[in-house]
Amino acid sequence: MNTAKINRLEVLAPAGDEERFNAALSFGADAVYLGRKQFGMRSSPTNFDYEQLVNAVNTAHSKGVKVYLTCNTLPRNTEIPQFEQFVTEASEAGVDALIVADIGLLMLIKRYAPDMEIHISTQTGIVNYATARELYDLGAKRVVLARELSLDEIAEIRAKTSPDLDIEAFVHGAMCVSFSGRCLLSQYLVGRDANRGECAQPCRWGYHLVEEKRPGEFYPVFEDENGTYFLNAKDMCMIEHIDKLARAGITSLKIEGRAKSAYYVAVVTNAYRMAVDEYYKAPDNFQLPDWIKNEVYNVSHRKYCTGFFFGTPQESQYYENSGYIRNYDVVAVVEECSDGRVYCTQRNRFFAGDTVEILAPSSRPVTMTLNELYDENGKPIETANHAMMKFSFNSDIIFPKGSVIRKEL
Repeated sequence: MNTAKINRLEVLAPAGDEERFNAALSFGADAVYLGRKQFGMRSSPTNFDYEQLVNAVNTAHSKGVKVYLTCNTLPRNTEIPQFEQFVTEASEAGVDALIVADIGLLMLIKRYAPDMEIHISTQTGIVNYATARELYDLGAKRVVLARELSLDEIAEIRAKTSPDLDIEAFVHGAMCVSFSGRCLLSQYLVGRDANRGECAQPCRWGYHLVEEKRPGEFYPVFEDENGTYFLNAKDMCMIEHIDKLARAGITSLKIEGRAKSAYYVAVVTNAYRMAVDEYYKAPDNFQLPDWIKNEVYNVSHRKYCTGFFFGTPQESQYYENSGYIRNYDVVAVVEECSDGRVYCTQRNRFFAGDTVEILAPSSRPVTMTLNELYDENGKPIETANHAMMKFSFNSDIIFPKGSVIRKEL
């Protein structure tokens, strides 16, 4: 293959706050998407105020990383007057693009910030090349396709749209039971509007049947013999199929998870960074090492599937329960290394003698037994048991700042 024609893939990572943002940068993201207090589809994370946004953009740009700001809710009339300030501040902060789902907001962005790059959110539900073309003609630089498309359908969209139009697709993370996230269940049941970033995820709940004349008597509801979680989708994972995503013409590989932990962002971003780098080495013969593939299992996750990429899903629902699979605890984060010692900040309790894994960016995890721990004054300790305490241990290996120390449960 002519390497000049290889589709350059962007690893796009989520950031719900500054800690998660820094994790994305440290572990290899090409771009980061984040939200502010308004107009974003994730209201539960801390998100970014204006000063934090400016600092984030400056930090990202210093590392050659782009920042995309979400404004992908479906705003009501009362919110429209506030949108001009939102766009103006985004432009002043230097964000690289705004992610929008509403046609009216798209046109307002063009009015308020004519030079701003515009990405069309998955919330828009783009499933065909005609829609992608029209959005491009309206000024969109990128479309984030609906998650319900197959690779063949994506390839046709790529073939029948301008090569200047970027194509982004979600490749990892939580799946919504409703089409492109357009769900009303949360609003009906608990008054939290999923289309305004407030989803309570009732699709993850277990349900029973109640007969109106027998209140309080609950009857199990079975989709099949496996259980009652008939709305609960598995998580998506496409890390083994980077070559197929590239061949379909996808420009940007989007990782879901602005509400996930900094550890999740670090590990999953790192895994996809390394997977993409492996693809570049041999695009015609992509072989993902098992240790990279296994990294996505080392974060809190539901069972994985490949979504709609290979056609209508056959095993995409998770019937057993609505919980997560969790195999590791983060116990510390590396602050610095000097004179044969690693200096850290504690995250969860652990003990001298524990065996841990240390994950550094773009590196295979290193397994170590920490026979000796020292407090911030250099005195030996038996356990790191205080939240955010400073401690150290001896090591001949130098780990960069931000490396994650984890312990298997």
